[in-house]
Amino acid sequence: QLQLVESGGGLVQPGGSLRLSCAASGFTLAYYAIGWFRQAPGKEREGVSYISSSGRSTDYADSVKGRFTISRDNAKNTVVLQMNSLKPEDTAVYYCAVSQRRLGSFRVFEYNYWGQGTQVTVSS
Repeated sequence: QLQLVESGGGLVQPGGSLRLSCAASGFTLAYYAIGWFRQAPGKEREGVSYISSSGRSTDYADSVKGRFTISRDNAKNTVVLQMNSLKPEDTAVYYCAVSQRRLGSFRVFEYNYWGQGTQVTVSS
């Protein structure tokens, strides 16, 4: 059974950190680019970061550059999003997704398999 599971979300104070993990079972993540997206209440889903299948290419939304870092461990079949210096505007449900391509992008329609999401709340 194919499964993509996010974990690591929670409640954190502004300036704090969280580490989100995206774990796959039933298929190998190494062949695909992986993206992280987020969706806040009343807003559209937006791209946060993505990493190519090789791990050599990454990109970040301007709003998170310098604060978030994406990485992958193909041996563990996981992708990690390290989030530092969190702000209240980072509050959202975070999703990881598998791209149809090896390079990745922020185009939602290029991702054909999604996890169930993990809630991140940044509040004092």
